Amino acid sequence: MPFPETHTMTEPRLKHVTCPDAADGHRMAYWEWGQPGSPHVVLCVHGLTRQGRDFDVLARALCAQAGEGIRIVCPDVAGRGESEWLQDPMGYQVPAYAADMLALLAQLHAHAPIATLDWVGTSMGGLIGMVVCGQPGLPLPVPVRKLVLNDVGPALQWQAIQRIGAYLGQSGHFDTLQEAADAMWTISSSFGPHTPEQWLALSQPMVRPVLPDAESPLRLHYDPAIAIPFKLADEAGAQQGEAMLWQLYDAIQAETLVLRGAQSDLLSPQTALAMTQRGPRARLVEFGGVGHAPTLIAPDQVAAVTGFLLR
Repeated sequence: MPFPETHTMTEPRLKHVTCPDAADGHRMAYWEWGQPGSPHVVLCVHGLTRQGRDFDVLARALCAQAGEGIRIVCPDVAGRGESEWLQDPMGYQVPAYAADMLALLAQLHAHAPIATLDWVGTSMGGLIGMVVCGQPGLPLPVPVRKLVLNDVGPALQWQAIQRIGAYLGQSGHFDTLQEAADAMWTISSSFGPHTPEQWLALSQPMVRPVLPDAESPLRLHYDPAIAIPFKLADEAGAQQGEAMLWQLYDAIQAETLVLRGAQSDLLSPQTALAMTQRGPRARLVEFGGVGHAPTLIAPDQVAAVTGFLLR
């Protein structure tokens, strides 16, 4: 029997889920593509300062190839995009984000049962994926079948963490979308080659209007307070976290694909190689001319993910 709402497959639907926290809870937004009732869900989770519309190109490609047989869900992690900002900035950490994903999956499963669950995580989204996939006792609707870790692993280069911390939390105010896009390019050129049109499309969801009488009408979308717990980290703490992340990685049962920008300063070649040799023994694909992190817009990047998820 055909599913209804096939016209919605080319544009996402904005939805929300209420996630518990130590305060009164918070609303997390998510973008849903494809068939609302499909039992095959692909959860796509973005990087530290990004938002769910980063996956538009990938989502459209998955819809085009899988037809009515897929549902792609791209959350705006708390404090980003259309999601609420947290009252307590210390909630901006990976374990809390993982709990939010469990709440989201429970709501999705209640609306339409999930039979197949895949995960695509870019940078921070991959860390959240490791936390979820590396703990078999978590209340998932079904275990994650396939996991894509986009330019992230259990060991993160401290110099890259420092680089990210240098700009994190700077909300920025801009007169035009193009001005905002140019400013973001100065800190994101490691994403690799993009046409002006591609970069503008990636940038548009990253800004939102401020008050009409404000001096600059646009600002970056995320809560600057996400920088607070990030900047409390030190190198010794990062090394302790690395040992825990390797434990989680080694426990992953999902078939795993690791993507790496060949010039990445966050995921070293040595860590990527180790990820192919232990735990889920990931398949590794590298992209030349790209650093941290591939945006999954270039045809070869899209093909690597769609081929892995749909084969």
